[in-house]
Amino acid sequence: MPTKSVDAVREDFDRLRGLHARVIRDSVTLVRRVTPEDLTRPTPCSGWDLADLLAHMTAQHHGFAAAAVGHGHDLAHWRVPPWGYEAAAERVLTAFAAVDGPEQPFALPEFGAGRTFPARRAVGFHFLDYVAHSWDVARSLGRAYDPGPDVLAAALPIAGAVPDDDFRRAPASPFRPGLAPAADAGPLERILAMLGRSVGAAC
Repeated sequence: MPTKSVDAVREDFDRLRGLHARVIRDSVTLVRRVTPEDLTRPTPCSGWDLADLLAHMTAQHHGFAAAAVGHGHDLAHWRVPPWGYEAAAERVLTAFAAVDGPEQPFALPEFGAGRTFPARRAVGFHFLDYVAHSWDVARSLGRAYDPGPDVLAAALPIAGAVPDDDFRRAPASPFRPGLAPAADAGPLERILAMLGRSVGAAC
């Protein structure tokens, strides 16, 4: 298979950033619908209520934003920040928009001490995470979630590349062991099944 040119890789990265921004802004719209009474609702993430899920989502924005500007190795940046979800979402969008290019290293200590990933992969991780977690929030609220065919087409191969290993069985893992999708499953259902979510299961 021929290697992509530098320009083609950059174009793919910029397209991914655009889709990522759309998913994050959609997640903000969903989270704005959450009321204080909703925070104790169960979610598809085992053992997490909606408050736990939103805390995780906020902390991940904070951590990935720090990684985008070279500070991801500091574990303090992966804790829940003292501001709300919407501010954290804007912070990560601003940080990702300023990334120099697809090979810029991101330190992501959640994957192992000292590990770094090129920006194109790190942005992909965050993008997939918020496709899944936006569905989690929508599911918890009893709402539909449809990010659009272009988002799903981009997320599907990333979901397929997520290792299905013992990490998924850890109590703090946001993904559970993969499930077999139905034969007639659409792209969203296939992505969710790969990440251990059952569309038909109750929260």
